[in-house]
Amino acid sequence: PNLGSPSPPETPDSSHCISRIGDYLLLEPLEGDHVFRAAHLHSGEELVCKVFEIGRYQESLAAYFALGQHQHINQILEILLGETRAYVFFERSYGDMHSFVRTCKKLREDEAARLFYQIASAVAHCHDNGLVLRDLKLRKFVFKNDDRSLVKLESLEDTYILDGHDDSLSDKHGCPAYVSPEILNANGCYSGKAADVWSLGVMLYTILVGRYPFHDVEPGSLFSKIRRGHFNVPETLTPKAKCLIRSILRREPAERLTSREVLEHPWFASSGALGGAVVPGRAEREQEQIVPEGNLEPAATNGIYP
Repeated sequence: PNLGSPSPPETPDSSHCISRIGDYLLLEPLEGDHVFRAAHLHSGEELVCKVFEIGRYQESLAAYFALGQHQHINQILEILLGETRAYVFFERSYGDMHSFVRTCKKLREDEAARLFYQIASAVAHCHDNGLVLRDLKLRKFVFKNDDRSLVKLESLEDTYILDGHDDSLSDKHGCPAYVSPEILNANGCYSGKAADVWSLGVMLYTILVGRYPFHDVEPGSLFSKIRRGHFNVPETLTPKAKCLIRSILRREPAERLTSREVLEHPWFASSGALGGAVVPGRAEREQEQIVPEGNLEPAATNGIYP
């Protein structure tokens, strides 16, 4: 990203007024006092500006610097450095996936496959490059365009950068509805990448069914359901969609698909997400991935929550 110095004044306090930062105008705050709607002075292009303390911005943005570009991951456009703050500019977004699913209730399989493939490709790219995302959820993915056909991972600021190939983590990090059984059970370490894949499964289920696979108003009861790993897959879904959900939401981390294997699943080709392309080498494994339907817990009727 481009680095430069802003023109004063720097971001004001909570009583915000329009400020000029280099060639940009900082408009109203979008999230607390550190995320602002911004506009380029000359082109009028609308952007998002995130403000960091000058001594911490490199640490906060380390995952962006380590990863490189990907079409479904938010990219830094420019960084301007002031005396006490760093101003980081990103492309604007057009709403998040969580709000979109709440509005639509659930998505058709072809639309779900197209969007979920983009989501999974962003996660796989991170995993391939030694990053564990940890707090994965629908809110983290936002639309790149107004017609809501393209999505991107909005932020890498919660990402853990691995040291080598070992993805063992020990922290308890994540949204309750998306947390994996092993995080709830582990007294020691767990696979960060496998936990990310579980969260992918929760996202896939939610966009196809319109509710979380595990839900309860009491956190303790919710976590008990997640630990058991029992959920209901509606018969209205196609066999390949049900297969992919069950291949991801396996209670045992070692039995789950990897994020890269998720992208190779036949559901995407059959749903048209790959433009009709056939992905080789997976069809013979499809039946092995199916989890028996017996002894499944009825799904909750409650809608999704943050």
